[in-house]
Amino acid sequence: MSLKQLLIIVLSATVIFFISWLFILFEVDPTSSGWVGLLVFYASSFFTLLGALFALVVVVRKWRNKNELEYEIVSLSVRQALFFSLTIIGVLFLQSKRFLTWWNLLILILAVTLLEYLFLSLKRKPIEKSEPATPPPYIPPDF
Repeated sequence: MSLKQLLIIVLSATVIFFISWLFILFEVDPTSSGWVGLLVFYASSFFTLLGALFALVVVVRKWRNKNELEYEIVSLSVRQALFFSLTIIGVLFLQSKRFLTWWNLLILILAVTLLEYLFLSLKRKPIEKSEPATPPPYIPPDF
């Protein structure tokens, strides 16, 4: 699958999730629907953000780094869009429960930043080619 095909599929799914988000926003009453209505609202918001941010990050990475491999662009874009979407949905959830303060926001951003740093630091380094190790010469035993 090419990068163009992937972007078309992701953007199509994002449009579907955005339409469902609009439907939920205007048609679902959060006071009568209970936790199911809120779960569906947050899920549709999350997937809409995930798809839109993924497409945006892929396009920007492809535009800025023309020599970068496509699978690297996709893997980094998925991870970064996932972390940013989770952060935004977490902030919205904390605000809905009236728990959002500046230090909670700072802790959330710091946690996501450290998680991204962990993933970047665990990235495999290319194996350097070295001379093949030659075995030591055979020395017969003394009798």
